[in-house]
Amino acid sequence: MLSIVVGLVLLMILAYLGWSIIWIAPLVSAVVALLSGLDLLPAYTETYMTGFVDFAKKWFPVFLLGAIFGKLMEDTGAAQSVAFRITKILGKKRAILGVLIAAAVLTYGGVSLFVVVFAIYPLAIALFREADISRKLLPGTFALGAFTFTMTALPGTPQIQNLIPIPYFKTSPVAAPIMGIVAGIIMAVGGYLYLKWREGRLTKAGDTYDEPKGGQEVKEVNEAELPNWILSFLPLVIVVITLNVLKWDIIPSLIVGSLAIMLFNIKKYKSFIKAVNGGASGSVMALINTSAAVGFGSVVTAAPGFETLTDLLLGIKGNPLISEAVAVQVLAMITGSASGGMGIALEALGDQYYQLAQSTGMDPSGFHRIASLASGASILPHNGALLTLFAVTGLTHKDSYKDIAVVALLIPTIAVVVAIILASLGIM
Repeated sequence: MLSIVVGLVLLMILAYLGWSIIWIAPLVSAVVALLSGLDLLPAYTETYMTGFVDFAKKWFPVFLLGAIFGKLMEDTGAAQSVAFRITKILGKKRAILGVLIAAAVLTYGGVSLFVVVFAIYPLAIALFREADISRKLLPGTFALGAFTFTMTALPGTPQIQNLIPIPYFKTSPVAAPIMGIVAGIIMAVGGYLYLKWREGRLTKAGDTYDEPKGGQEVKEVNEAELPNWILSFLPLVIVVITLNVLKWDIIPSLIVGSLAIMLFNIKKYKSFIKAVNGGASGSVMALINTSAAVGFGSVVTAAPGFETLTDLLLGIKGNPLISEAVAVQVLAMITGSASGGMGIALEALGDQYYQLAQSTGMDPSGFHRIASLASGASILPHNGALLTLFAVTGLTHKDSYKDIAVVALLIPTIAVVVAIILASLGIM
């Protein structure tokens, strides 16, 4: 098992130092293969690339269409319109709640996490300025709204972290709804109460709003230029309803949602090509990053020591959901990617957990929901989404990681534990 441990630690260190997983994943895979006694070239050309290509083949349409849908929402102003309406209803003084709900609504409607941050950042700045709240709380607010309960917990979310477990456990996007809703409430309410407490502490210490530094321009939100909020909200509803009520596959749901955006914003037809091209380009990078992590997992799976690791995980006493949660969360932490870590874990152990569920009479939907929840409870300093978030907001780990660790790591981990307890009681 030493080769696997060395590989995992090396991957985490290099990712933390900012090296791209696109090339460190095959590099570290070679280290694992070498230490494991595998033939180096076949380990790359066959084992690594098979894992890489299989994942890309299965999920490319979802990554592509999801990114295009999100980019259309952003470029037409639809995402900003929905966010602006929500914050207007709540009032400018409830800045944290407004940004949180706006991010959550867009994420649950199918807009990718990264697009959400880019789309509503200008509005968030305006709200935090008006309420005189420290910008240090912006990353935590975004992380709570977009990277937690709407990404992994709420049943029916079209985010990739809720879709990856489906083929492994033969489930649907609404798997284990009670577990998901309870976990979602824990994350949403717990995270919001923490952020409000932090707001009070920072304000009392004199740490209030300050303008972004370093020449970072923040575009002002002009309400008059935004499209109708009802028509902007409808594509989100269309995606969720077609996916969960009409039981469509995610691919036609995203296609119809994208067509609805273009139809409702037909006057902006000149921007459609740019938005579609931009979404397509962005999807490729996201897909390759995740596929690279899964390819690494394929090499780990082929290493002789993996059988020992599997026995250790499956041998954790008690509910098998515990070992699944540990495997997914640890691998997501190491790879710096919720979808990548879950992809590695389920590619290696998904069949065993499904067979275990079948043989013990457990509902596979519980395994689905725990895998999804555990993948999100993994934001360490080198996490890819976190680094993007800091880049957009112009803040640093020193400014805001403590808050993110609470709302996107600690509280979601508590939610995973509660979900496992509910599953143990047969409440799914």
